[in-house]
Amino acid sequence: MKKFIETLKNIWSVEDLRTRILFTLAFAAVYRFGSFVVLPGINPDALAKLHEQTNTGLMSLLNMFSGGAFSNASIFALGIMPYISASIVIQLFAFVVPYFQKMQREGESGRRKMNQYTRWLTIFILLFQAPSYLINLKMQAAGALNSQLDWTLFMFASTIILAAGSMFILWIGERITDKGIGNGVSLIIMLGIIARLPQAFGQEFVTRLNNLSGGGMIMFVIELILLLAVVCAAIMLVQGTRKIPVQYAKRMYAGQQVGGSRQYIPLKVFAANVMPIIFAQAIMFIPITLMGVISGGENPSALLIQLSDHTSIAYNLIFALLIIAFTYFYTAITLNPVQMAEDMKRNNGFIPGVRPGHDTAEYIDQIMSHITLPGSLFLAAIACMPAFAGLLNVSQEFAQFFGGTSLLILVGVVLDTLQQIESHLLMRHYDGLLSSGRIHGRAGMVH
Repeated sequence: MKKFIETLKNIWSVEDLRTRILFTLAFAAVYRFGSFVVLPGINPDALAKLHEQTNTGLMSLLNMFSGGAFSNASIFALGIMPYISASIVIQLFAFVVPYFQKMQREGESGRRKMNQYTRWLTIFILLFQAPSYLINLKMQAAGALNSQLDWTLFMFASTIILAAGSMFILWIGERITDKGIGNGVSLIIMLGIIARLPQAFGQEFVTRLNNLSGGGMIMFVIELILLLAVVCAAIMLVQGTRKIPVQYAKRMYAGQQVGGSRQYIPLKVFAANVMPIIFAQAIMFIPITLMGVISGGENPSALLIQLSDHTSIAYNLIFALLIIAFTYFYTAITLNPVQMAEDMKRNNGFIPGVRPGHDTAEYIDQIMSHITLPGSLFLAAIACMPAFAGLLNVSQEFAQFFGGTSLLILVGVVLDTLQQIESHLLMRHYDGLLSSGRIHGRAGMVH
């Protein structure tokens, strides 16, 4: 406790770090406040049916990602997920389309152009997703609409408001990234998840408390122990590394002999962090937000029913495959073995027993493939755990934190944010947040 209090004092004494944290908290408060600002013309007291719809199935997960704004018919109802979907498309283009590949190699100017394309694509997605949300709102909460409203005018105005709300959230995220602590977009997703945690925890506790004769509290303790075990496993996954030894040959520089040292390249077991699960979840939201919502839930196909149920076999199988695929994809665009091999060769470095150049690049690529596979499988298994939590009769809201997308995002974003705070402290010669060693995170979240 003494160490913790001393660390808090150190954080507060660093003016730049204090300013960044206060800035982040201020914008987080703005985001949470906006989640309760209802669309003009909507009676919030008549949204009971919409709340009921978002309490079960995939809709509940979508509502959690928006921090409850979806079920509140808020101006932030669509959240940040349209931007995530646009980011997926643009990053895929950068991987397969020559024009975007060239743009990616242009450095900072190319990155700005790609960000601009991502924003335009986000607006395009919003212009389709907003009317879908409003049509569903009309079917689920017709009594919430002012009877004197002109539906066409309401659709037009609310579409603009919803699109502007999501773009404002994106702006908040970018400001947090630039002037705050952590990655803004990822923090916004985390805020939505945390906002639902107390309610989910309380409901599960009350449910188990009402079943004392059936061993309810014993099951609750077992759930907490298993949840703690999954959290520890997720932390180990995010922080795990495989070190490759690199020998630097001796050479003459300015008349002096330098080099000759041995260093290590720390390759993360899970270099992609939580991005694969965020991307995969965004893809899994597409059927329910576009197809299901537009149809209003009337006579949906059997496949749509399966894809709308996050406990179904079809949903979890596709979800797991997407996570594995995105893990390999994001690792490939994050780490470049060829560039790493060239950098080592340029600095007279080599991996013992491996020839410099092409052989070194192949060796690093092989190592990355070997450590990425178990990491992706483990990530997919944790992501699908909420479906198995149902076997323990865990309530649906609490099951979303029992492993799954929510837990992995929370762990990844918290570790990444703590790593940034620790970096600020270490730069000013203060002790880090943990006395046992550095926090290993990765800042490469959504940009």
